[in-house]
Amino acid sequence: MGKNSFQGAAIFKGNPKWENSIIRKNKLYHREDDIRNEFIRDYNRILHCTAYRRLKHKTQVFFATENDHICTRIEHVNHVASVSYSLANYLGLNPHLTNAIALGHDLGHAPFGHTGEEIIDKIVEEELGEKFWHEKNSLRFVDLLETLQDDRAREQNLNLTYAVRDGIILHCGEVDDNVIFPREEVLHLERLKEPSQLPPYTWEGCIVKIADKIAFLGRDIEDALELNILNVNELKELKNIVKESIDVQIKSINNTVLMHNFMIDLCSSSNPQEGIRFSSEYLELMKHLKQFSYKNVYYHQRLSYFQDYAELIIRSIFKALKSLYKKEKTLMVLEDYQLIYPQLVKEFKKWIIKYSTIEGFPRPINYQNDIVYDLGEEKDYLLCIIDFISGMTDHFAIKIFKELTRF
Repeated sequence: MGKNSFQGAAIFKGNPKWENSIIRKNKLYHREDDIRNEFIRDYNRILHCTAYRRLKHKTQVFFATENDHICTRIEHVNHVASVSYSLANYLGLNPHLTNAIALGHDLGHAPFGHTGEEIIDKIVEEELGEKFWHEKNSLRFVDLLETLQDDRAREQNLNLTYAVRDGIILHCGEVDDNVIFPREEVLHLERLKEPSQLPPYTWEGCIVKIADKIAFLGRDIEDALELNILNVNELKELKNIVKESIDVQIKSINNTVLMHNFMIDLCSSSNPQEGIRFSSEYLELMKHLKQFSYKNVYYHQRLSYFQDYAELIIRSIFKALKSLYKKEKTLMVLEDYQLIYPQLVKEFKKWIIKYSTIEGFPRPINYQNDIVYDLGEEKDYLLCIIDFISGMTDHFAIKIFKELTRF
């Protein structure tokens, strides 16, 4: 097996990519007695930001507010972090870098999972002629929208390192790559137009990309069994898929078993010369598991009702906020609706004030983060709504929808 086989390529001091990997857009304040390295600081900054906290109430696959044991988005990112850490630690890569990328990779995910992402993408296409994809939105959140207080209580942008930002926007694990090598070029990440068009800059980013694949397949199947989405015959079919692909009889199809087997196979098959990869048998197994999940889980009839529900909620909130646009007078209009939609107006006003400069509404002095919107431009206002909605939890979106429909 390839223990420490990537040690010479890890992103530590001395690696030719080190200086580019630790670049930040702005200088980050420094404490003389800080015991953390650059990537641990990024991990901590992500861990303490509000977008990370909201992941606990965002759908992974199944919208299940009544079931505490169904995977949410926060559990998924921690699964990815766990898999990434184990792989990086064994192969000799930098586990602090994989931890930071993994924890931040889904910060821009919409409410209601991929269903919410698809709905927002349709709205963005209709209204702005652009594309919405969660990897790009995750980068947008860590670059522009998430803030932390600095040592003087001023709200500042997260200002993460290049290697973490790169791993976040290029993390997608849903693409079937036979093998992954990191690229050599440093790019303007915010200019990327399509998801998964390039590999990450670091081997650590490649590990997170693979870990994203490993983490969701087994857990999605486990949750489908818990919710009786899968029946006895489909469970038999699943076991046969495993037996035929890798010639291993697995008594129990669960996340722990599948994650373990995929991780061991990846460690056995990967090296710097041949890239991060699975054996042909496990690559085939992954392909069949994905096909099985799409056929029997992701396109299950029971999920179609949830999809209709999510679309009604997201489009209603967008429509309501869009109707209130009056250029620079928008905040005044919002105030007129304070009694009708108290929670929506309160939170949306806070969002606008934090990220805009508006005459007559002075920005609190502690807001030292970037200005993102010009309310004189309708396109900026529509983008403001999209950002606001995409940051919502499922719970908050439902709460706002109830507020919109209550008399």
